[in-house]
Amino acid sequence: MTLLSSLLGVRVNRRRRQFWAISAVALALSLLGLGLSWRAPSIGAPLRLGLDFTGGTQIQIARLCGERCAELGSDAVEARLESLTLPVEDDGARPPSLGGSSVQLLDGGEQVLLRLPSLSAAQGQAVVDGLQSLLGPTDPAGLAVETIGPTLGARLLRASLISLAVSFVGISAYITFRYDRLFALLALLCLGHDVLITCGVFAWLGLLGGVEVNSLFAVALLTIAGYSVNDTVVIFDRIREKRGQLKELPLADQADAAVSATLTRSIYTTFTTLLPLLALILFGGSTLFWFAVALSVGVLVGAWSSVAVAPTLLPVLAKS
Repeated sequence: MTLLSSLLGVRVNRRRRQFWAISAVALALSLLGLGLSWRAPSIGAPLRLGLDFTGGTQIQIARLCGERCAELGSDAVEARLESLTLPVEDDGARPPSLGGSSVQLLDGGEQVLLRLPSLSAAQGQAVVDGLQSLLGPTDPAGLAVETIGPTLGARLLRASLISLAVSFVGISAYITFRYDRLFALLALLCLGHDVLITCGVFAWLGLLGGVEVNSLFAVALLTIAGYSVNDTVVIFDRIREKRGQLKELPLADQADAAVSATLTRSIYTTFTTLLPLLALILFGGSTLFWFAVALSVGVLVGAWSSVAVAPTLLPVLAKS
C-alpha cells in the first residue's frame, strides 16, 4: 500500500452502504431533474436541447458599451422581439412568431445571444434592426448569425444517440472478452451511473439557468464514457492481480487491496485531467465553457464510480 492509501485507511467495502447511498441520492436527483425538464412546457425533453438539435436561427450581437454597458434586461429584449413584424418571404409563407424566443445576456450585457425560429436572411436582419434602439450602438464585426434546419438538427440528435449506444455495446463486448460478463455488467453500470449523473446536472442547469446542450455535449458524453471505462478497467486489472496474490482472503478484501494499490494513481490522474479542463472553463470562452464543465463533472463522477461503486458491487454480485 502507498503511504497515502495507508493514511486514508482505504477499506471501501466496509463503507459500501454509505457509498451506495451517496450514489443513490445523486442518481435520484438526476432522474428528478430529467423528469422535471421533460414535463416543463418550455423544454419538453430530458435536457434543454440547443440549436444543434432543434434547428433554428441563433443571432449573437456585440454591444459597444465603452467602460460599462447600459442596463438591459432579457425581459425587455423578449418583449421587443414579440412586438417585431418580420417581412414576408417571396413564397408568401407566414413569418414565424418570435414569442418564446430565448434571450441570454453574456459578459455583463456586452453580448446578446438570441435563439429564434428558423429565419431567412432578410428576417434575421429585421430582428437586428428592430433591436438597435433598445441595445444601443453595436459592433458590426461582432454580429454572428447561424441557422440550422430542423431536419439537420434531428439528424444530429439521432447520430449522437446512436454513437452513445454503439459505444456502450462496444465497451460491453470488449470487457466481456477481456474479463467476464460480471465485469462487463459492472463496467456498464458505472458507465450508466456516470453518464446519467452528468446529464442530471445539466438537466438542473437547464431548468434553473437556461443552459442548453449541443453537439459538444454529446462529444463530452462519449469522452466521459471512455474515461469512465478506462478508470474502471484499471481497477479490474488490479483486482484480478490481487485475486491471484491473495487467494486466502475474501473477494471484498481483495477488492479493497486493489483500490488501495490504485488510489494514488486515480487521484493524480483525475487531478491532472481536471487542470486543462479548469483552464478551458476559465479562459476557453463561451463556446467551450459548458463542454469543459460537462467533462469536469464526468471525470469527477467517473473517478468516484471506479473507486466507490465497481469494487463494492463486485463482491456482492459475485456471491449472487
